[in-house]
This record gives sequence, C-alpha cells and structure tokens, in this order.
Amino acid sequence: MKLSVIGAGSWGTVLAQILADNGHTVHLWARNPEKAARIQESRCNADYLPDFTLNPAITVTGSLAEAVAGATVLVFVVPSKGMAAIARQVAEITDCRDTVLLTCTKGFDLATHKLMTEILEENFPRARAIAALSGPNLAREIAQKQPAATVIACRKLQEARFLQKCFMNGYFRPYTSTDLIGVELCGCVKNCIALVGGMLSGLGYGENAQAGLITRGLAELTRLGVKLGAHRATFFGLAGVGDLIATCTSPLSRNRSAGYALARGRTLEEITGGTKMVIEGINATPVVRELARNHQVEMPIIEQLYQVLFEKKQVTEAIRDLMKRSAKKE
Repeated sequence: MKLSVIGAGSWGTVLAQILADNGHTVHLWARNPEKAARIQESRCNADYLPDFTLNPAITVTGSLAEAVAGATVLVFVVPSKGMAAIARQVAEITDCRDTVLLTCTKGFDLATHKLMTEILEENFPRARAIAALSGPNLAREIAQKQPAATVIACRKLQEARFLQKCFMNGYFRPYTSTDLIGVELCGCVKNCIALVGGMLSGLGYGENAQAGLITRGLAELTRLGVKLGAHRATFFGLAGVGDLIATCTSPLSRNRSAGYALARGRTLEEITGGTKMVIEGINATPVVRELARNHQVEMPIIEQLYQVLFEKKQVTEAIRDLMKRSAKKE
C-alpha cells in the first residue's frame, strides 16, 4: 500500500520510518519544497533528527498533490494551529472517500477549540474512517527503535485494527480503542500537565512532587473526559497515565522542557522563539481551562498553569496556592 505522512517534523519522520520498516511505500510531505528536496537527497531530516537515516522506501516531497494521490492512509502530523488549513488544501485535491485519515497531532484548533478529528470530519465527510493515535511516544526513542506502545482510536473498530496492522512491528506496538474523544483528549491535556512537571523539576523538586502531580493531573483529566463522554478506563491506559508519565518526567518532552525553562526564569516568548518545535501545551491550556469552566469541572492544576502562562503569576506562588487549597477526600 501507499501510505502518506503529512508533516515532516520529528514525529512525522519517525512514523514514516515505522511504516516503511513494515514494507509499505511511504510518501512524507514537507511544507517547504526546498527542505523536502534536501531531505530526499541527503536521507536525513537534519532539523529534527540529524543522526537518523531514512528508510529507502520513503519518498520525501514538497507536493501535497503527489503525497495524497492514491494513498490508502493519510497520516496527519502537523501542528494543531495548521491542521485546518492543511485539511482544506487536501480537500481541494481529494474527498478521501476511500482513504483512512489518522491524526497524530495532540492539540486543539486555536480558532474553534475543536479536536483534530473534528477538523478532519468537517473537511472529509466521505472519508472511509477517521482515527487518532496517542500514547507515550517520544520520537527520538522510537527513532532509535526502542520499544514503545501507543493507542489507535476509531469509532469503527475494524479500521482501528487495520491501522494497528499497518504500524505494528518489533519496536512499536499499537493497541486499539473505540473511545476516540477520550484518547484524543488525553493527548491534549497531558501536554498541559507536562508543563507543570517541568516547572517542578526546574525548581529542584523531586519524585514525590512529580508523583503527586501525575496522580492529581490524571484525576483532573479523568473528570473532564468523563464529563465530555469519554470512557473512564481510557485515562488509566497508555493514552492517559502512560503518556502523563513519559511527558512529565522525560527531558525529551518539549512541554516538560518548556516548563523547566519557565521555572528557571526564561520568558514564554524566549522559549517559544527558541525552538522549531511547537509546544502544544501552551496553546492547549486556555482551551482546557475554558472546557473545564463551561462544564463545571474542577481543574485546579490547569487553573494555576493558566495564571502562570498568561497572567504572569510566579511558579512558586502557583504551587503554594495548590498546596494550600482546602482539605479534600481523594
């Protein structure tokens, strides 16, 4: 089969490699045609994974039409702020009636606050299926073929199983789920919690603080998810607690790294301006806060994070306020 990956960042490049390693013909689309030509010739995406050589079965292209033509699966791995625009461009080329669409982007649309699958559903009502992949998947570790697991969610279980077969190999193990909103919501909210995990590390706090954050962050995520119609069990699996552990504790997590830098005195503008990677947790925090308020869900960690990011509250003050909240039952 021809499978195409739309987005040539670190995660998109690694997903293309997984598919190529599994024997598929893969097209990897990069927005910048000059960059696409450089990667195609050098077989290396130097901006993101300079020590990583592409599988020969991957064709890198700057032509969206070339990438999507005849593809059985389109894997979208673009920043959340650009998903709607890219989806519209693809929709001008094809209606995807015979194509499975998979989003691997963990974030909300900035203008509408919709999830990525909702953006795809709007643009491709005739698609064969729309799915989401999310889990504890740090791109650099998977590029090194270290073992990793993830979740592929689709309302059509047979299509989730089809995608599972496309991606599954000796170092990457996807599980299936029909809880599309739960799996996708986990991927969005965990980025916010990971920012706080980085802040705790930046202040020099240890494992007790991280364990408390992950546990209470999971409680907040679960409350919101269940209110929105997700399955409670989803939050205690790979997409939920699994991804929380990885992103809150690993130095490879861009959200954790951003939180660490904030706690060490760097400004938000310095952090976002100093990386080519999108820090999705920053963009997601106002959306999660709004969802919590609209649905009357208590999310004190998210509330304090919002105040740190957008109201210039000191990290130490936010942590103090969290610790001094009224006593509660677990």
